[in-house]
Amino acid sequence: MSLIFEKQIQVTEQHIDGNNHVNNVQYVHWVEEIAGEHWDFVKHKTEFSEFVWMLLDHHIQYKKQVYLNDIITIKTYPKAPEGIRQPRKVEFYCNNQLVVDSSTLWVLVDVETQRIKRLESDWLDKL
Repeated sequence: MSLIFEKQIQVTEQHIDGNNHVNNVQYVHWVEEIAGEHWDFVKHKTEFSEFVWMLLDHHIQYKKQVYLNDIITIKTYPKAPEGIRQPRKVEFYCNNQLVVDSSTLWVLVDVETQRIKRLESDWLDKL
């Protein structure tokens, strides 16, 4: 599994708020979206392909503003598990500068039983 997943987005009118820059809520949406896309990209390589991730905790730091027509590169990667929690970083870059930095904590849930799955500390190394 590639631990780093990335994509680019061009900022459009729908991403802009009344202050003429990307709305802070939009970044939260993108954090969840790219985490889901990353999982969809790699889950078939795991024994957990029918499981889903649920967001527990989210921290975000806004460093610089981004404007209409700017191109944002979003990078995400999981970090080492912490018990039942799986940390994930999401970084937003514009013109090669970090503009938003996010750290989240997720749990893996068995859809059938609705139970949280405790992952082995080295589960990322096995992919």
